[in-house]
Amino acid sequence: MTPAGPDDRSGVLRSAGVVSGLTTISRFLGYFRDILLAGAFGTSAAMSAFVVAYRIPNLFRALFGEGALSAAFIPVFVESRQNEGDAAAWRLARSVFTLIGVVLAAVVALGIVTATVILARNGMTPTIRLTWSLLRIMLPYLLFICMAAVAMGALNAFHHFAVPAATPWILNLVQIGVIVFVCPHVGRTPEEQIYGVAWGIVLAGVLQWAAQVPVLLRKGADLRPGIDLRDRRLGRVLTLTGPAALGRAVSQFNVFFATMLAASIGEWAAAALYFSERLIYLPQGIFATALSTVLLPLFSGHGAQHDLKGLRESVNHATRVILFVMLPAAVGLFVLAEPILRMSFEWREFGAESTMLTARSLRVYCAGLIFFGLGKVVVPAFYGMQDTRTPVRVGILTVLANLAMSLVFRWTWPLHYKHAGLAFSVVAAEALNCLILTRLLEKRLGPPDWSAIGRSLARDLAGCAALAVAAYFADAGARELALGAGLAPKLAQIAGVLAGLTAGIATYFASARLLKSPELTDFAAAFRTRRRRANS
Repeated sequence: MTPAGPDDRSGVLRSAGVVSGLTTISRFLGYFRDILLAGAFGTSAAMSAFVVAYRIPNLFRALFGEGALSAAFIPVFVESRQNEGDAAAWRLARSVFTLIGVVLAAVVALGIVTATVILARNGMTPTIRLTWSLLRIMLPYLLFICMAAVAMGALNAFHHFAVPAATPWILNLVQIGVIVFVCPHVGRTPEEQIYGVAWGIVLAGVLQWAAQVPVLLRKGADLRPGIDLRDRRLGRVLTLTGPAALGRAVSQFNVFFATMLAASIGEWAAAALYFSERLIYLPQGIFATALSTVLLPLFSGHGAQHDLKGLRESVNHATRVILFVMLPAAVGLFVLAEPILRMSFEWREFGAESTMLTARSLRVYCAGLIFFGLGKVVVPAFYGMQDTRTPVRVGILTVLANLAMSLVFRWTWPLHYKHAGLAFSVVAAEALNCLILTRLLEKRLGPPDWSAIGRSLARDLAGCAALAVAAYFADAGARELALGAGLAPKLAQIAGVLAGLTAGIATYFASARLLKSPELTDFAAAFRTRRRRANS
């Protein structure tokens, strides 16, 4: 059987629109959570300790959850559905669920024991001790979030995107509740209150897995423990998972190394990197991650049918769409970096110095938006063809390049710019990764329509130039008018940023319409079709 799915341009954009809409809500909930974190903890030692400790379960999530295992599991799962039916596909899923649960439970147990042994030693600084204590609390999160991530992958393979895309709301809502209602009552200092945030992470992981279960059961999943070791498909998933664990998680590795090195710069550095990354993840998650979620099952369908021409055309279209969206996002965020940071995070514990330090790394990360977005296209294209080895070989190269650049920048850049140097190494490594993978994909699929991509890029850059001018002057003018009218500084900041964003977006879309951008037409067609279906 051939499952229905988004196999045309409008269908991809409509499905991406569903995921994007739900992801947008999640990202804004996360944005509000980060506003609360900034006010409660700022760029303090407690916040940096939490960021470093949280990186480790997040890295495992990328290795064994939504990144690697899903990338290996979805193509085999889709192929099983097409060739053998849903029942056979769910038998494979049962083995995968059981195996990942057993392996990660062992990893969690080992990690807790290791952290306990380390904490029994003397001679650690208070920040290092706090980091290990928080890590010990949050380690179980990686088990539940990885189980939830595999469940999301299975549902996405059925082209069911709504519930998986909405599940991350749980993490943000739980953390918001913990910061507002729990942290003030678990201690008086940031070092004591941050424990409440750590326990909230674990609770959110449990709830994110539980939220998938009813939908899985309705789709026919068998969630009883059981592994069929004779199933060759399970062996294929495991064979693909190893390389995918490295190839898919290149960005996570690079950010992980940056965070670890930032911890050695100063107590503020890891927190400053964290808050700049959070603003980058907002536009990235709203569309690039949403599009990638839709593309992997689509690419897997082309790969299962050996339809290289269809795969090439899908990659070409997705590349132009990513550039159309991520270029203006990068330019707008670069121009409005400090105004957005002041508006969002500058209150209570997050002062003017924190804004200045965070803005330095944020502006560097802005360029990475483009390459992070392109990576969401080229890497799933390889996984759709069940080739996880190529991304891992390139990934290892770029991770090593990132580590080398990070060490150089860590020791050569001025103190209060070192964290920006670490951000630059992440962006440069991501760019290298995308360029090499694009070249290898071209050899595999044939040359893309570079002329169409070049024309789209020229139109996008023209619109971005107009966007930058409009956003800068609209922000400055609106803020000055608001202050002149006697509004409070925070309200004036909000007025300035809203005016800058509105003027920039309107100018960019006006430019796209004037230049007859086909990507704008595709978006309009997808929206009209979705509206007709909603009204029918």
